[in-house]
Amino acid sequence: MRSVWRSLIGPPLRAQEVSKEQITPVEGLSALSLDALTSVAYGPEAILAVLAVAGAGALSLVLPITVVIVLLLATLVFSYRQVIDAYPGGGGSYAVCRANFRGRVKLLAAAALIVDYTLTVAVSIAAGVGMLASAFPGLIALTVPICLCILAVITVLNLRGLGDTARAFLLPTVVFIGGLLAVIAVGLLHPLAAGSVRPYRPALPGLETVGLLLLLKAFSAGCSALTGVEAIANGVPLFRPPRALRAKRTELLLGNILAVMLLGLAVLADRWRIGPQSEETVLSQVMAAAVGRNWAYYLLSLTITLVLALAANTAFGGLPVLAGLLAKDNYLPHLFALRDDRQVFAYGVCTLTVLSGVLLVAVNGQTLALIPLYAIGVFTSFTLAQTGLVRHWRRIRPRHWRHRAVINGIGACVTATASGIFLVSKFTEGAWVVTLAIPLLIVLFARIHSYYQRTAHALGLDMPPGRPCRRDTLVVVPVTDVSRLTQHAIGMALSISDRVVAVTVVTSGAETSPGRAEELREQWARWDPGVPLHVLETDYASVARPVVTYIDEFARRHDEQLVVLIPIVLPDRLRYSLLHNHLDLVLAEELRGRPDVIVARVPMHLP
Repeated sequence: MRSVWRSLIGPPLRAQEVSKEQITPVEGLSALSLDALTSVAYGPEAILAVLAVAGAGALSLVLPITVVIVLLLATLVFSYRQVIDAYPGGGGSYAVCRANFRGRVKLLAAAALIVDYTLTVAVSIAAGVGMLASAFPGLIALTVPICLCILAVITVLNLRGLGDTARAFLLPTVVFIGGLLAVIAVGLLHPLAAGSVRPYRPALPGLETVGLLLLLKAFSAGCSALTGVEAIANGVPLFRPPRALRAKRTELLLGNILAVMLLGLAVLADRWRIGPQSEETVLSQVMAAAVGRNWAYYLLSLTITLVLALAANTAFGGLPVLAGLLAKDNYLPHLFALRDDRQVFAYGVCTLTVLSGVLLVAVNGQTLALIPLYAIGVFTSFTLAQTGLVRHWRRIRPRHWRHRAVINGIGACVTATASGIFLVSKFTEGAWVVTLAIPLLIVLFARIHSYYQRTAHALGLDMPPGRPCRRDTLVVVPVTDVSRLTQHAIGMALSISDRVVAVTVVTSGAETSPGRAEELREQWARWDPGVPLHVLETDYASVARPVVTYIDEFARRHDEQLVVLIPIVLPDRLRYSLLHNHLDLVLAEELRGRPDVIVARVPMHLP
């Protein structure tokens, strides 16, 4: 099993080989930007779904709303390029809030990002499988198993390292970007493309008038296309040096490509009067209208399915880094800051896999069930990051700081408005889950931090300790008979201390040989290892309890350090271990939590 696992994730990497897993700006598109790029699959559709409530005539508003969203995208790209410059250690909005706010604002940013990353994985994979089911309806019944298989593949790739993952995803990313831009170009230039489009005809007449509230709801729904813009700033340490410069190039590249895609799809949807349909996505309708339902359509559909699923990789690049920062700040268990043999934050990767897998099963792999939860977390982090940057500029006051602060302030107001609208309009549809999850995460962070503070005080980490005190040691060796295993354990005990005692337990009763205790004493006397043997007789079946009672009585009479060495057998095959009595497990469980007793196992290998 070890060799199979090692072949999956690759050989260990030395610290100086970490550069192999660091990424370039182009690889950054496949490693950290797929979430944002693939949001074109559901962002425009979310706008049209809201506008369709007002009837087919309202669909023409998709273009002006998209223009406003692209302007907000430009603001966010500008903002996060500044975050990369100011906080190149990664962490995104958490790093910004940690440096510019007091109290628990930084914990709000961290909780919002964790919720966003978990939903990113679930939404991306569910959207990819949904696109696949649009092209091949027979796969609808297998939605959840396909989702979980894709999640498992992405997890293994990320355990190999982000560099391998980025290079593995680069080809489908290039095909996706090139293919979708080609579809948009053909749709804009082809004179006959619109001939195959059926104009949208709603099943019901308009239920609402086009008012300010409807426009705001459509705008906030379309802002789901901006999720993932922050991931590059969160993962700056993943780039090759100069990290900040390469990360800023990737952020700019992402902004330009995403803006062209969003505007192009909005123009085509408006020109052809495309609307939401239950059996086919808006992106699928645009592709079919532009190039027809031929090999190009199916090839691009499969590519989009793959890239949508791979967009979950954005979260795998961001959350482990964020979790590592939180662990270093004592807000998460310290194991999240540990790297494995592949120099990967494996605990963060596996935790994200478990959380997103549970979420996919809970919603049965349906994208629409996840969308109401999706944008709240990321837009909360957008708002906090830009508000923190306003304070950052006011604090350090570089050249033209007022212009930067105004841009960030406007962006913070817009993203706060969008998240507020999302929260109110989608609260009963599932957004309440996010409003519950974020405070619970903040409480969890605070409790963990409080524990680490108490532990640091108890351990005296803030002051030099006194001189160590030496104590005499008594080593207790539980034995069952006179054998080579007993010889091995006694030898190990004598290497620790000159004071060693062997103890054995004999159960008295009708079913037990009445001379067992005397027989053991005679065997021990003939062997004469230089260590006394204490035979503990009991009327009960428990073997561990008499040993514990003996240790308690000794501890009350003497001020010595007690060490219990338990001899165990290590068979040459794992399956044979079930054939031994595992006294070590029973004794260790009984003595667990005893600060006055050190419990250790003395293994003897059976060839």
